Amino acid sequence: METQELIKALAADARRHGMSMAFAWSVAGFAAIAVAAIVFFLMLGARTDIAVAAQTGRFLFKFIVTIALAVSAFALLHVLARPEAEARRMLPRLAVAPALLLAAIVAELAVTPPDTWTARLVGTNSLVCLTFIPLIGIGPLALLLAGLRHGAPSHPALAGAVAGLTAGGIAATFYAAHCTDDSPLFVATWYTIAVAMLALVGALAAHRIVRW
Repeated sequence: METQELIKALAADARRHGMSMAFAWSVAGFAAIAVAAIVFFLMLGARTDIAVAAQTGRFLFKFIVTIALAVSAFALLHVLARPEAEARRMLPRLAVAPALLLAAIVAELAVTPPDTWTARLVGTNSLVCLTFIPLIGIGPLALLLAGLRHGAPSHPALAGAVAGLTAGGIAATFYAAHCTDDSPLFVATWYTIAVAMLALVGALAAHRIVRW
C-alpha cells in the first residue's frame, strides 16, 4: 500500500469509530475553556480594579493577543489531528499574536522614557504569571491531548506543542483578567515563557501518548 493510501485509510478509520472529529474538538474546546475558568475563579479571580482597567487600551490589548493565540493555535491543532493534514499553509496564522505584540512593544518604546523600560518588563507579578498560567492551562492541555488521541496526527510532538499553545492562550486570557501588569513588554516576556512551558509539556506528552 502506498504511503498516501495508508494515511487516507487511517483517516477514514478514525472517522468511522466513535464521535466525529468536529464534534470531538468542539467538546474538547468548550471543556478546556470551562476547566480553565473554574481553576481561574477558584485560585485567583479578576483584579479588584478591573472596571477601571477595562477602560484602558493596554489592559484590553492583552486579551486581543491571548485570544488571537488561542484561536489560531486551536484552528491549527484541528488540522494537525488528521494524518493527511497539510498544516504548512496554516502555520503563518500562529504569527498573528506575536506580530500584534511586537507592534505594541514598538509603540510603547516609542512613547515611554527608556529609564522605565526595565521596570515595565520586570513588572510586579512575573512569578505569579509563571506559576498560574501553567496551572490554569494544564487541565485544558490534558483535554486537548485527549482530543488528539481521537485523531491520528502525523507529527505528534508538533501537534502536542500546538495543543500547549492553545491551552496557554486560553489560560493567559483568563490570567490577564487578574494581572495588574499591562505593559506589552511584560506580556511579551512572562506570558510567552509561561505559554512556552505548556507547549513544551504538550510536545513531550504527545510524543509518548499520541503516537500511532
